[in-house]
Amino acid sequence: MQRLSGLDASFLYLETRSQLMHVIGLIEIDPSTMPGGYSFTKLRTELERRIEALPTFRRKLDNTVLNIDHPVWIEDDDFDIERHVHRIAVPAPGGEREVAELCGHLAGQTMDRGKPLWELWVIEGMSDGKVAAMLRMHHAGVDGVTSADLLGQLCTITPDAPDLDAEKLKETAGPSSRTTMAVGGAINYFVQRPLSMAKLIPNTVAVPVGWLRRTRSKTAMPAPFQAPRTRFNAPITPHRTIALTQLSLDDIKRVKDRFGVKVNDVVLAMVGGAMRRYLDEHGELPDAPLVGMVPVSVHGADERDLVVEGTNKVTGMFTLLPTDLDDPVERLEMAAEQSRKSKEHHADIDANILRAWAQFAPATTMSTAMKFYGDRKLSLRHPPIFNVLVSNVAGPDFPMYFLGSRVTAIYPLGPIFHGLGINVTVFSADGKLNVGILACTDHAPDVWEIAHAFDEELKQLLEQCD
Repeated sequence: MQRLSGLDASFLYLETRSQLMHVIGLIEIDPSTMPGGYSFTKLRTELERRIEALPTFRRKLDNTVLNIDHPVWIEDDDFDIERHVHRIAVPAPGGEREVAELCGHLAGQTMDRGKPLWELWVIEGMSDGKVAAMLRMHHAGVDGVTSADLLGQLCTITPDAPDLDAEKLKETAGPSSRTTMAVGGAINYFVQRPLSMAKLIPNTVAVPVGWLRRTRSKTAMPAPFQAPRTRFNAPITPHRTIALTQLSLDDIKRVKDRFGVKVNDVVLAMVGGAMRRYLDEHGELPDAPLVGMVPVSVHGADERDLVVEGTNKVTGMFTLLPTDLDDPVERLEMAAEQSRKSKEHHADIDANILRAWAQFAPATTMSTAMKFYGDRKLSLRHPPIFNVLVSNVAGPDFPMYFLGSRVTAIYPLGPIFHGLGINVTVFSADGKLNVGILACTDHAPDVWEIAHAFDEELKQLLEQCD
């Protein structure tokens, strides 16, 4: 039995029918490389074998009314691979847009909390002979780093099936114990929480003081609730739309080297340029620059005696996106400058404060408040916290094989929130930068325009490299 951290559990409490808290990896594979030939049954059987050494895929939620703390993970003794792996055909003509539309529909469905919180949809019938695999996992069980790690365990450097890790085969979430759950929860709530609060308050008080000091010296990252309003800063519905694009990582690095910036700076500049193009074409471009929120992994960070165990080890950094600048090089230089400023500010803040405060998240109160917030469309009653979520996850720079089939693309897709209705996530692997965009269909039914704008932004930057 493994208790969820407050941050892990918060993704359960934040979830409503419209605000779905799962992350997605859309994997395109070449089935011709599978040893002995491709078949859905073979793929599912190999996945079932590997899950024996992947305990994360076998654990499910458990709780009791006597537990006043966060729920726990337990081993699913009735685990059945057929409940999780599904086969479906893409509608004709079977192109990338049809795959994205199908995945958008699946992305808008809730997950069954009575079983391990993941599912794999194997999508066949693509016009180019490829197969797509859409892996959905609840954010309560993974963050960007852990999901990339799990994906790495499902992928190999050769098509051949690997031997399983003997130590991983022994790992288990363990059985349920309602008594232990309730007693442990009471101890956490009445003993550990007050101790944690005493350590947490001094660190927290220093944050706004330092922020104010940096604001005066113009070295602060943007503060929450100061972003301009766009069509994406509105209540969301369960309807999801997805767009994808794949860029050359060599081209990205060429731009990086030419202008002396980082890969992430190029990504932020392209996001700013793509959002500028889209909003300008719709006559909705704000005068002020948009604000992006960049999740930052704190895996391995000094925990400073705070009780912050759990799967999700992430915090957030705000940065200005140069949507107010017309010149692509100026946008890149501004993105790099703003990113550097935000990183320096963010480094001054205890990386574990968000996770530590999340330990106090009240389940019933938070769930009720989130439903009320969405139903009453309260995101329209206050300034946007930020405008767009931008994640950049680095993967291996060599060929990979997913359950025996060569991976040709991996598109990551993150969740959206009321008032924060667009998520742009990039994943670099095998010489490619894969861009996944997920938005609410009611905000942007034409989200493919943003994906195409990434191609144009990179083209313009490359022209300036000559």
